[in-house]
Amino acid sequence: MSVENRIVSEDEADLRLDRWFRRHYPNLTQGGLQKLCRKGQVRVDGGRVQPNKRLYPGQSIRIPPLPDQSRPAPPPPPNPALVQQLRDMIIYEDDHLIVLNKPSGLATQGGPGITVHVDMMLEGLRPEGGDKPRLVHRIDRDTSGILLLARTPGVAAKLAAAFRGRDVSKTYWAVVVGRPSPAEGVIDQPLAKVGAGGASLIVPVSRGEEDAMSAKSSYETLDATGKRFSWLALSPWTGRTHQLRVHTESLGTPILGDPRYGGETAHVEGFPDRLHLHARMLDFPHPAGGRLQVAAPLPPHMRETFQMLGFIAGDTPAPRRTR
Repeated sequence: MSVENRIVSEDEADLRLDRWFRRHYPNLTQGGLQKLCRKGQVRVDGGRVQPNKRLYPGQSIRIPPLPDQSRPAPPPPPNPALVQQLRDMIIYEDDHLIVLNKPSGLATQGGPGITVHVDMMLEGLRPEGGDKPRLVHRIDRDTSGILLLARTPGVAAKLAAAFRGRDVSKTYWAVVVGRPSPAEGVIDQPLAKVGAGGASLIVPVSRGEEDAMSAKSSYETLDATGKRFSWLALSPWTGRTHQLRVHTESLGTPILGDPRYGGETAHVEGFPDRLHLHARMLDFPHPAGGRLQVAAPLPPHMRETFQMLGFIAGDTPAPRRTR
């Protein structure tokens, strides 16, 4: 191994040196980096530095020979079939980001018993010598629809800040069993997690109760078949796990096919027994300026249900960016 020099990219502006190392050499400990800095083996533009130094584009970082364990093992070559599956999900992409239409049943990230998920598939979209795209947010395994990816860490940070700042508008479509009354409104129902692991559930709780998390969603009834089924547009104001699924259940109208919430009421003979919840539209600040609005077409099982119930979704609008 020999000394190498790496140049700080535009995307890494204002990143701390220790966080830069964590990004590029995740197996190097903080203590190990401090020791290298103290001995002058890690330098920036030829000068000695502390691990908390802020970087700016164009600076040169001296990387001394590192222990083998400090260098992550190269990822295995991506499975061509999974790469093609991932590419087929893309509904919008540019130099900064990618938008997927994730199918129902595919997990966003790994977990117990999950061997195939979007995060591991993203290695197939890594450009030569570049960054693997990064997840900006998550949606449930059983939920279909829009999933936003950033092409670089800097873009990921900007988009994550927009999500935290609630400058992102999210619209979900759902088919629920029953008809909510009133037909539209805001659900302001705190939630809490009970249980652990795969057996855990999110449940409604009283405000002020221990472990209660504030949770708010708005809903609008777009169509209905009497009082048996309704098509709702849902917008989460907060981002709690399973929030929309629990909030619709709290209205007395569980989402059709929900495998975890709603009990027997959610499973209706003759209809696809899969969760009828779809991340339909996302409107957010584009990291290069302006806003981007993108919509995802319905998954096959929801198209089938819409046809059975006479709901007309209409055409999916093309992505639209405003300057």
